Amino acid sequence: MVAYAFYESDTRILQYATALAQRGDSVDVIALRRGKSFPAFEVLHGVNVFRIQCRTVNEHGLFAYANRIARFFIRSSWCLYRNQRHYPYDVVHVHNVPDFLVFTALSAKSKRKPVILDIHDLLPEFFASKFGIRHGSFIFNFLTLIEKCSASFATHVIIANDIWRDRLVARSSHPAKCSVVRNRPDLSIFQAESVRKKGSDKFLLTYPGSLNWHQGLDIAIRAFASVADQMPDTEFHIYGEGPAKPSLIELVGQLDIQDRILFHDFLSSRAIAKVMAATDLAIEPKRTNSAFSNEALSTKILEFMSLGVPVIACRTRIHAYYYDDSIIQYYEDDNEKELAEQMLRLKNDPGLRARLATNAQIYVQSNTWDARKHEYLELVDSLVHPKVQANVT
Repeated sequence: MVAYAFYESDTRILQYATALAQRGDSVDVIALRRGKSFPAFEVLHGVNVFRIQCRTVNEHGLFAYANRIARFFIRSSWCLYRNQRHYPYDVVHVHNVPDFLVFTALSAKSKRKPVILDIHDLLPEFFASKFGIRHGSFIFNFLTLIEKCSASFATHVIIANDIWRDRLVARSSHPAKCSVVRNRPDLSIFQAESVRKKGSDKFLLTYPGSLNWHQGLDIAIRAFASVADQMPDTEFHIYGEGPAKPSLIELVGQLDIQDRILFHDFLSSRAIAKVMAATDLAIEPKRTNSAFSNEALSTKILEFMSLGVPVIACRTRIHAYYYDDSIIQYYEDDNEKELAEQMLRLKNDPGLRARLATNAQIYVQSNTWDARKHEYLELVDSLVHPKVQANVT
């Protein structure tokens, strides 16, 4: 697998790689390195992890972002080529962003090995949101062209949700070539019975994830600040990294609420699961006025659900597609006043929190990774042994 990501904190990649390793497959992951505290190579749960490039998540411009990705592309292409000279791969699974990372598998494709392109985020919409690129502009259209070329190169394309699959099929690929694999909680990590512990007398609100403008953390911060005096035993904890972090910290300072809104650095999946399990109320404030975040499905929502933690979320298009009002407490249209009201309401209504959590856990039962991972494993097998699969069918 190839991913411009931190393997130890990307649940989606962790699940794929671990599922393959658990059934006896040999799995290499080529990924980023988060500082020198992480080794350049290690074996995690049977997966060989090659961390080939350090990254600090602080890019503020398209050029800085593209420069780092270009270096990763060269290094990962070489690493793939070098590794498969000694241990030929049966399949190469490449994760975006960006889409063109799929071409790191050129040497494998030349040997007629199947290549999977896994689209975590639609690149044109993602870059438009991250860097303020206008839809229909030259850059946006160029990114769409890259998407088409990348999808054409891949043997199969996996997309993270159904709305994005429909869009990708309409502009860049063929329906038979595309599958949906949603981000789903791994119950070996996110299981209420094993990690649900309350370690504080405070009422805790938590957001874990990337800190970008489209995530709407500024809305959540202002909302909390407006009602903080009405719930003095409450704190809002924000975990993660991203280019918006300095401005968010500055906003908290301007609102003079530093003692109630606390920022924390990145944590591994297992460490953040413990933090999430100790939470009283989860906040997911993705913006509806961002075309990208309006359709980007949050992994953390299902993870909170599996931990028995109720969720407040903005009613984005993708959230409404998968979750009804019985399992999420919605607020509308990036409205910070309504979000503040919902924070206060759920803080003061433990019965409502319990009903949301119970309904959500029922939903989770059929939507965990364990319940659906066979779909991914069967896809891999069908690509590696297409004739066998055809005969079975």
